[in-house]
Amino acid sequence: MRQNPSFAMTDVGELRRLIDANPWMTLVSATDDGLVASHYAVLLDEDRDDLTIVGHVGRPDDLILGLGERELLVVVQGPHGYISPGWYGDGANVPTWNFVSAHLTGIPELLTPDENLRVLDRLVARFESGMPQPRLLWELPNDRDFVTKLERGTVGFRLTPTKVVAKRKLSQNRPHEVVETIIAELDAGASPYADPRLAAEMQRALDARRVAR
Repeated sequence: MRQNPSFAMTDVGELRRLIDANPWMTLVSATDDGLVASHYAVLLDEDRDDLTIVGHVGRPDDLILGLGERELLVVVQGPHGYISPGWYGDGANVPTWNFVSAHLTGIPELLTPDENLRVLDRLVARFESGMPQPRLLWELPNDRDFVTKLERGTVGFRLTPTKVVAKRKLSQNRPHEVVETIIAELDAGASPYADPRLAAEMQRALDARRVAR
């Protein structure tokens, strides 16, 4: 991802928030057979306060990706969406696409079966917590044999990135009043491109600009 200093995202707290809020990620590896990609839910490592992530892949994706043997690129995709030139005013303009994204690169460490089980347990708990009647990993009708068999079909990993490129392109190059118009259109506008999540990210970036003045 080409970086632009005006859009660079470097604050670790903000990056952790982005990762936590957007756990569905793309894992990319360069192999002898070319580029390969897989898609999995990934979480921050709860024992660390940096950008270390943990997750799992289903076998044989570990072999396809060369997990633990070669560099892995993890793409974190935050809110994104179309920005109409009509939202800029009456002057000459073209549309653009606003987005928040981060690329985490490093060689992952493979987890032991017990570590992988803890990650799988966390993943289920994370996403089941919002359900009216959560079905957690270790609760009936799941039994130990079922869960153990499930774990054996996966490979857990931990990745502490050695390279991070993150970008928050949210119309920071536009006057505040224009950004406010775009936020209003995204938040509650009548267009098919309304997206409150992207509006919230833009508001967050605008508030940061105002504080920095």
